[in-house]
Amino acid sequence: MFITNDIKYIGVNDHKVDLFEGQYKVPNGISYNSYAIIDEKIAIMDTVDAYFTHQWLDNIQNTLGSRTPDYLIIQHMEPDHSANIMNFAKAYPNATIVSSSKAFAMMKNFFGTDFSERRLVVGEGDTLTLGNHTLAFVAAPMVHWPEVIVTYDVKDKVLFSADGFGKFGALDVEEPWTDEARRYFIGIVGKYGAQVQSLLKKAATLDIGTICPLHGPVLKENLGYYLNLYNTWSSYQPEEEGIVIAYTSVYGNTKKAVLQLAEKLSTNGCPKVVVHDLARCDMAEAVADAFRYSKIVLATTTYNADIFPFMREFIDHLTERNFANRTVAFIENGSWAPLAAKIMKGMLENSKNLTFTETSVKILSSLNEDSSAQLNSLADELCKDYLAQQDSTANKNDLTALFNIGYGLYVVTSNDGKKDNGLIVNTVTQVTNTPNRIAVTINKDNYSHHVIKQTGIMNINCLSVDAPFSVFERFGFQSGRNVDKFAGLEPLRSDNGLVFLPRNINSFMSLKVEQYVDLDTHGMFICSVTEARVLSDRETMTYTYYHNNVKPKPQTEGKKGYVCTICGYVYEGDTLPDDYICPLCKHGASDFEEIK
Repeated sequence: MFITNDIKYIGVNDHKVDLFEGQYKVPNGISYNSYAIIDEKIAIMDTVDAYFTHQWLDNIQNTLGSRTPDYLIIQHMEPDHSANIMNFAKAYPNATIVSSSKAFAMMKNFFGTDFSERRLVVGEGDTLTLGNHTLAFVAAPMVHWPEVIVTYDVKDKVLFSADGFGKFGALDVEEPWTDEARRYFIGIVGKYGAQVQSLLKKAATLDIGTICPLHGPVLKENLGYYLNLYNTWSSYQPEEEGIVIAYTSVYGNTKKAVLQLAEKLSTNGCPKVVVHDLARCDMAEAVADAFRYSKIVLATTTYNADIFPFMREFIDHLTERNFANRTVAFIENGSWAPLAAKIMKGMLENSKNLTFTETSVKILSSLNEDSSAQLNSLADELCKDYLAQQDSTANKNDLTALFNIGYGLYVVTSNDGKKDNGLIVNTVTQVTNTPNRIAVTINKDNYSHHVIKQTGIMNINCLSVDAPFSVFERFGFQSGRNVDKFAGLEPLRSDNGLVFLPRNINSFMSLKVEQYVDLDTHGMFICSVTEARVLSDRETMTYTYYHNNVKPKPQTEGKKGYVCTICGYVYEGDTLPDDYICPLCKHGASDFEEIK
């Protein structure tokens, strides 16, 4: 397989393995990827599992012909990628082993030698020239072992991403990337979201055209899709709207309640309902779905004054992987002393930003009139936002939406006739209530100001405290004139035809401009309310809350240079160029301040 003219695939497919890492089912096998960079000097990128020694060495020989490798670069020391280091070293005694210092310490443990006579230790910022190709090394500790490095080929713009962007499944099997990549990421890398976020920030400064992972296919097209998914997964944000019901049932009564709830949720407009019987399903798939969707219902029995073992195992998997930013509901069943809801909630007490429903369903052995009514109430509570999003069930004149206006943060949506646009603002005010009038002030430099002056309509989305930093990156760090801010999103529309956000808001209002006030640098739009919907009871995101809890704290300790006040990116250097543009948020030098 040709990756580029100079980079060839030399990995192998494994269809014999049934459990990857001894626990993850891989019905379509898995690939162990290795690559050869052929230049004046030749570098081999990683080895493969020990069961494929001769096939891999044959692949090297068949690819290189009469030439021999000059370097073996080891990015990750898990045995499925490093098992053949010694076999390679014997086959090519003149080749240099290239890796991180921590990796060489691990080689001593695995092979009894750290190759001190033929090694090259590399770390963050180091480079290796092969001729026309220069390899730049980037430290990626705890993604997902401490020794990991990734490698960027400057010439061909290829990122060798170690275990990042990998998936289950052999390369000779046709299957969608996302589901098996999600299960792989959440299961194996999910605990290390903060470290993945750090690596993504480094990757954002590189011009990447191809991603070559150690498992799964080489990624060449639509890289933004994969990068966005990794950002979502590693920041523990919901990938899709939907409700997962994870349950255990001993005699079928809890299962009966779960199936009734699933039907009610679908009837109430939930876009996706996924049910997992934890005693029988693929546990890794159930865990991946819990991270995929925005809400979860945990239903189980009290068992030996605790909860049923499969439910305990499931919640342990969630908390181990930093489960966060979800709505959680409980259904408990018990014949004489139900404790399950209390125990489950206690297991989740250290998880961040979980919203627990007011309704909790208590079943005493089997459903009765009271517990059935609780099921109905839970379905209504979980679907409040979905009902408000649908034209057929929404209360479009719910003026309590105005109560959510404060000194908060909002996304103003508009449309220029070709595409939807969105803008972060913090200047929304109710100015009268008879009639209801809303004032929205927007900087004239913003493209949204130009659009709204032309169209006379906008939507105000009241951000709630669960809004992640990615919302501010999407709508605040780039201009709608140059980019499509809704790319990759499924739009929901109000009666005026404009978009409203499907999540991370507690309400929205559709506004019609009645008057315009010129404020020199800004313009104030005085608007009437044509539609108002309340989607949730979550608190409105205030400016203070954003700065204290959402905006990332810049990592400036021990660094000398300048920090972007918008996104926290750190420029290391004595002098910041006047024309410098932040590689993350695209703001200029005027938005940087010197690190003190």
